[in-house]
Order: sequence, then structure tokens, then C-alpha cells
Amino acid sequence: MKNVSLTFILLSFCFGFAQNDPTTFSLQEAIDFALENNRQVKNAQNDIEAAKQQKWETTATGLPQINASVDYQNFLKQQVSLLPAAAFDPIGGIRQLEDYYDLDALQTQELPEAPQGFIPVTFGTKQTVNASATLSQLIFDGSYLVGLQSAKVFLDISKNAKTKTDLEVRKAVINAYGNVLLAQESVSILESNIAVLEKNLYETQKIYENGLGEEENVEQLQITLSGVRSNLNNTNRLKTLALQMLNITLGLDIYNGTLLTDTLETLSSDQLSINLLSADDNVQNTIDYMIAANDKTSKELLVKLEKSKALPNLSGFLTGGYNGNSDSFTFLKSNQQWFGSALVGVSLNIPIFSSGKRSAATQRAKINLVKAETELEETEQKIKLQIASAKSNYEFAIEDYENKKQNLALAERIERKNQTKFFEGIGSSFELRQAQTQLYAAQQELLQAMLDVINSKAELETVLNSPINN
Repeated sequence: MKNVSLTFILLSFCFGFAQNDPTTFSLQEAIDFALENNRQVKNAQNDIEAAKQQKWETTATGLPQINASVDYQNFLKQQVSLLPAAAFDPIGGIRQLEDYYDLDALQTQELPEAPQGFIPVTFGTKQTVNASATLSQLIFDGSYLVGLQSAKVFLDISKNAKTKTDLEVRKAVINAYGNVLLAQESVSILESNIAVLEKNLYETQKIYENGLGEEENVEQLQITLSGVRSNLNNTNRLKTLALQMLNITLGLDIYNGTLLTDTLETLSSDQLSINLLSADDNVQNTIDYMIAANDKTSKELLVKLEKSKALPNLSGFLTGGYNGNSDSFTFLKSNQQWFGSALVGVSLNIPIFSSGKRSAATQRAKINLVKAETELEETEQKIKLQIASAKSNYEFAIEDYENKKQNLALAERIERKNQTKFFEGIGSSFELRQAQTQLYAAQQELLQAMLDVINSKAELETVLNSPINN
């Protein structure tokens, strides 16, 4: 039993460990995962499905419609109608009046008088059931034809919105992924710097204790070490936040364990693509232009819709039903008598005069169309500027990256020389601290330059509407 219990505990531990395995992603894997699981992407896909259903909903309006109804009526008190008695039997009518009314009361006028020579009659039975079904078919309606076109345009708008969302999510994943790598690389560099500073501080402390150095040298190193440690603590916190932001962008739980397999240096080198700077600048291929063009098309359809309201519309119908009557509820019995009826017809509605309402609506739709055309031109010019700006930023990021690599190499050489001079006693602690500060700044600048290359390329690809898989 002990062996069984131990085995069960080990299996449970292994299963629990497997469940907590971190999720690993390369950048491309992270992009692919986000395009399936990001919450905004899911909503955009749902919008497409809703647009498809709306398109069919609009189409079905012009297809045959069948409706059925069942009405049940029970008169708690039936309505009385008066019929001329002389029309049936003059003598008998007078006798019925005498039977129905109290003549003494009529003479004293205690009750309202019924008209002379009329018979009170109730028509029909107390209870009635009427069941009917109607088949209707739209034959012609200009608004319906415009509606079909509008449904297709609305579906195109939803698809373009999905593409726009995919591009933005792709860019957001690249930015979030790069921020995590930046934080990780910064932590690694800061920890390395701390190790070097602690070694320098230890050696300087021993030199001072042996009376061969000044206390200021120790204090200068202590100040530098304290600042680097503070930066490390802050960078660790930023790394946690960057991972949480990446998880949200991917569509994962915010506290999910996520590991990245790419490095900042590898990604930045892979993103160096000079050919992208000469990419086609065809504005009409960009998603923002397509969305603006969709808006213009929708405004054109609104003009058609308002014009179509002045056209007649024609529809046909076929109705059939059964009617049952009884003074008691006998409608479920087999001997209940039912009477059938059927009706076929057409309905033509011709708009004639609306006091200028339709004309005003058409003019308003035309004004909105002119605005959409103007906005499309404005969008085209803005996209051209965005492409030019994105290319300029990307080109600068590449140049700055190369420059920062050279600066880091120089800063490392300067720091090594000042460290050697300091421990040989020919350099001051202030000069060493200056060189170290310069080196740390160059390290962070290079990391930021790497990230700028990655992000600026992602921005350019987004503006150019590059394929999602790039």
C-alpha cells in the first residue's frame, strides 16, 4: 500500500508539473497564436459571421414568407343588434316586441325605449376559433434591390475590418514581444554590470584598507553600484509587466507562464530589409484606403435607397383558413364543424406626393456622398504621408542601429582603459565612474536601437498592408 501511495503521489506531482509547463513562442509563433486567440481578432471574426447572417436576412426578405395564426374568441356578453321587425313579419314582429319588453315599463319610461318596430338580435355564437395561413411574396421593391447590394458591402466592410484588426494585432504582438526581450536583455546586462562593479568595489576596498587608495574611490564605486542595482530592480518589474502585456495581446491569461525563444539581437538582424524601403507605394492596396472606399460605396447606396423610395412596390399573397363556431368549447371534438376559406390577391403601393420629404432625404444622402468622396481623397493623401514617414523612420532605425553598435564598442574600450588606469593608480575614480556610466548608457541605447528596428519595420508593414505571414 505504501508503494501504491508513493506511485500515486509521484504521478500526481508529474501531472501537476506538466500542467504548469510554460508556453514557449518564437515571434512568428506568437503572431500566429495571436491571430487565432486574440480577443479583438475573435470579435472581428464574429462580426464577419454576423454580417453573413445579416446578408441572408436581407436576401430572405424578398423570398416567400409563410405566416400562420390561430385566434380564439369567447364573448362574455354578446353584442345585440336591432333589425326592423316589419321586414320579416309585421304582426309577428309586434308580438316579439311585446314578449321582449315590459310594455308597462315602456309606458312609464323607466327603461330606455327601443325604436318602434325593431327586433333585438344577437349574431353568431359565443365562442369562435379562426385558424389561417398566409403565403406572401415580394414581387418588386426598389428598396429591396438596394438592400441586397448594401448587405454585400456590409460584409466587405466587416472583412476589411478583420484585416485591419489582424494587422494591428500583429504589430501589437511584435511590439510586446520586443519589449519583453528588451527587458530580459537589460536585466542580463545589468546583472553582468553589477558583478563587475562588485568585483571592482571589493578590490578597491582592499586597496583602501591597505592604505594605498582614497576613500573617495570606494564611495564613487558604491554610488555607481547602488544606481545599477536600483535600475535592475525597476527593470525586473518592467519585465513582469511586459510579459503580462504580451499575454493579454496573445489572448492568454495575464499570469500565464510564457517563454520567448527568439533574442533581441537575432530579431533585429532579421528585420534589416533594405528592399522594404523600395516597396510599392500603391495607396489603393492599403487597408485604410479600402475602408474609406467602403464608406464611399455605402453612401452611394444610401442615395440609391432614397431614390428607390419613389418607386412603386408590388407584392402578392395567398391566404387560406378554417373557422369554427360554438356556444361552448367543442373545438377539440371530432363532430365540430369547420368552414374553410381562401383568398389570393396582389397589393400595389404607389408613392405619389410626400410634401418634399423624399426629395430632402435624397439631397441629404447626396451631401453625405460628397463628404465621403472628400474623406476618401483626404485618406489617400494621409496614407501617402504615413508611408513616407514609416519608410523614413525605418531607414533611420537601421542607421541608428549601426551607429549604436559602433558607439557601444567605443564605450567598452574607453571603460576598459579607465579601469586599467584606475587600478594602476594613474586614473581617478571620477573618470572611471564617467566611463562606466557612458558604457551603461551605450548598452541601453543599443538595445533600444534594436527594438526600434523591429518596431519601425512592423509599422511600415502595417501601413503598406503587407501579408500577415511576413
